[in-house]
Amino acid sequence: MKRAFSRQKDHREHMLRNLATSLVLYEKIDTTMPKAKELKSFIDHILADSKKADLTTIRNLNKVFFDKNAVKKVIEVLVPRYAERSSGFTRTFSLQNRAGDNASMMRIELIDKKVFVENTEVSDLKSTEKKDKKKVITNEK
Repeated sequence: MKRAFSRQKDHREHMLRNLATSLVLYEKIDTTMPKAKELKSFIDHILADSKKADLTTIRNLNKVFFDKNAVKKVIEVLVPRYAERSSGFTRTFSLQNRAGDNASMMRIELIDKKVFVENTEVSDLKSTEKKDKKKVITNEK
């Protein structure tokens, strides 16, 4: 049984479509735990069905996603990335509870995403700059 989220059907479907669009475009989002669990199964079905990458699939993706760039990314980037995978396209991590209402939060992200590693020389420069700033602050006191 699907979660109702105390919303009417149209609002609930649009909320999931919006979350799915954001997940495809940004490859990770933070949301509440029930929404993340529902989104996980929703996006896994969408990505599994889009493996064919034919005209019917593109039309169905246009019905799901609110942004044309999300459809383009699924067809051009995600389908080749997950060509050998049949399911399990997302992973979830528990986060701290939200400060305002203590709601349990989760991060949902697409697996095998490209991670950009910072150059070590640049990080060394930044650490020396931070040390210099600390020296300046301590000298002012």
